[in-house]
Amino acid sequence: MEKLQELKDNLSILDRYIMIQVLEIFIMGIVIFTSIIFASDTFITLIKQITLYGIPFNIAMMIVLLNLPQVFVMAIPMSVLFSTVMTLNKLSLSSEITVMRACGIGLNRIAKPIFIFAASMSLLTFTINETIVPITNSQSKTLAVWALGQKNIPNGKQNFTFKETKTNEDGSTTMKRLFFVQKCEDNMLKNVSVVDFSDDNKLQIIQSQAGKTSPDGWQFLKGAAYTMTKSENILNSVWFAQSTADFGMDVKDKLTEDEATQYNIIALWKYIENNSKKHHDPKTHSIFKIELHNKFAFPFTTLVLVLLGVPLAITPPRVRYNRGFLFSILIIFLYYLLRALSLSLGEEMKITPMLAAWIPNVILFILGSLLYYRKVYTIT
Repeated sequence: MEKLQELKDNLSILDRYIMIQVLEIFIMGIVIFTSIIFASDTFITLIKQITLYGIPFNIAMMIVLLNLPQVFVMAIPMSVLFSTVMTLNKLSLSSEITVMRACGIGLNRIAKPIFIFAASMSLLTFTINETIVPITNSQSKTLAVWALGQKNIPNGKQNFTFKETKTNEDGSTTMKRLFFVQKCEDNMLKNVSVVDFSDDNKLQIIQSQAGKTSPDGWQFLKGAAYTMTKSENILNSVWFAQSTADFGMDVKDKLTEDEATQYNIIALWKYIENNSKKHHDPKTHSIFKIELHNKFAFPFTTLVLVLLGVPLAITPPRVRYNRGFLFSILIIFLYYLLRALSLSLGEEMKITPMLAAWIPNVILFILGSLLYYRKVYTIT
């Protein structure tokens, strides 16, 4: 009994020893991969919002920070794989795994704390995706629309104009709308005139005593709208106390369009059910259904990557260099290659949404199971 208890104590020490090393490298991996994703994707989005949409820098930074939980979730599977492969490869190179196996501790027992850690990270990924990410993504889009509605309000300025242009198919630029403002105070535009050239067959002129921008568009107070031909023949004239137009809000539809990441599983399922008949584009409906299945598939990715990473990290005795980092990059590349391919096929409706979300995990699970079985039950 004493020897059995001593063996259990030693294995508990082994679990803590492996877990500490995995956790240390995992934290480093989170920092690395979050920074890479942020720099390559989120930062580009930040610059695009500033230059294309006219969103102020401080607001754009807040939008980026609100998207950080989604970036963190994307980094978790890669970081777990990275920490697993690097830790086991290090133990293998220092012959510690060889000693453990010589003492009767099999690979299943060595990998047990790693799989427990991977399972807990899968649960964490699922939890963040269901609780934090939908809220922050929704707030991010709301903030973007609000910022868009506040642009072009130069308080204190008098007798100024600003214009909106459009790019033609031949690459040339032409006037789309021209705004004349007598003065601006308290975020209100006084004595506003707008000439709209967007229709090639006619002009529209709006004159009002006051105006302002909002997420719903430009709001005009106490004015008149004239529609005329290019030859200045008036087709229609309307007097109004208040009117709203989408001038200058061409990107509003893009910013406010529904995205699957704004919903948790229950809300997304209800959205799909309620809008199944409203989606005239079947591809749009398919994308939402793929994301619904992906909410289950993506957290499971962490376990699948670890299953593939463990046998590859065990270095044969004849290999005396650390190849853990290389294997991590190759596995991540393979996963995202399969993911991009399956999602593309799903969006084109060549395969079902369920298959589109699960195919990468299924392929890597089969490959990982074969490699793991071979490593556990053969002497290498």
